[in-house]
Amino acid sequence: MQYHVNGDLVPEDEATVSVRDRGFMYGDAAFETLRVYGGDPFEWDAHRERLAHTAGTLGFADAVPDDLRERVAETLAANDLTEAYCKVSVSRGVQPGTLDPQPEVDPTVVVITKPLPRGGRDGERVWDGPATVQTVRTRRVPGEAVPADIKSHNYLNGILGRLELRRSAGDGGPADECLLRDIDGNVAEGATSNVFFVTENGLRTPSADLDLLPGVTRDVVLDLARDEGFPVETGAYSLDALRNADEAFLTNSTWEIRPVETVDGIDVGAGPMTKLLQRLYDERVETLHY
Repeated sequence: MQYHVNGDLVPEDEATVSVRDRGFMYGDAAFETLRVYGGDPFEWDAHRERLAHTAGTLGFADAVPDDLRERVAETLAANDLTEAYCKVSVSRGVQPGTLDPQPEVDPTVVVITKPLPRGGRDGERVWDGPATVQTVRTRRVPGEAVPADIKSHNYLNGILGRLELRRSAGDGGPADECLLRDIDGNVAEGATSNVFFVTENGLRTPSADLDLLPGVTRDVVLDLARDEGFPVETGAYSLDALRNADEAFLTNSTWEIRPVETVDGIDVGAGPMTKLLQRLYDERVETLHY
């Protein structure tokens, strides 16, 4: 594999950054994870906008290069990939080893890719089956401490949740995803996913006003549901609301729409709305990229 590091394509074993890079030292960096279909990043504009928003919140908005999409294309071409996972990262770069950010920024920009199956109508899921989900004690960091709507390299919140899954795993191994609640006990999100569920009243997902990252895939699913005329509600929901749902699923760029099999050992499962939204999502990918 070849990766893009600071404007150059380099072999994987040479793709390194400085030990004094602030992304390494402090998590002082922004990133986006994208799905590539047919050689093109899905929802590029939305991902690019969120990357710029994160960088702007961290104080280095101008560090996101204008030619970032070209760097992604070069990385895909160098690895002969048209179906791929892609991660783009922009850090504040190398600065003196103090916490205070310096006003002058020489960013570190990295693009990495790896192969994934084809998407769309004739595609293959990247997951083996419906997800098992388990609630953890770790709470979502409140937005008043770290803005919830940015995607920075500081992912300790999700890592601690996933470690809880490992420690509490039974004979069958850890659950596929941890469920994080906010400090008030409302369902927030998974470590790397947004949560949806279905009741007799329609489709439900935690509100972006709560402490969660509103995913790009989440927005696509909400658009698809509204286009179909499904009743859609965003709000604050308890664990029981999710556990007692008729259907539930998780979303992120790599998983797309992944049905939830169980929540805390309670059967939930997929259903007609989940399956329809999967089909609609596949059709959108097919139309846009194949």
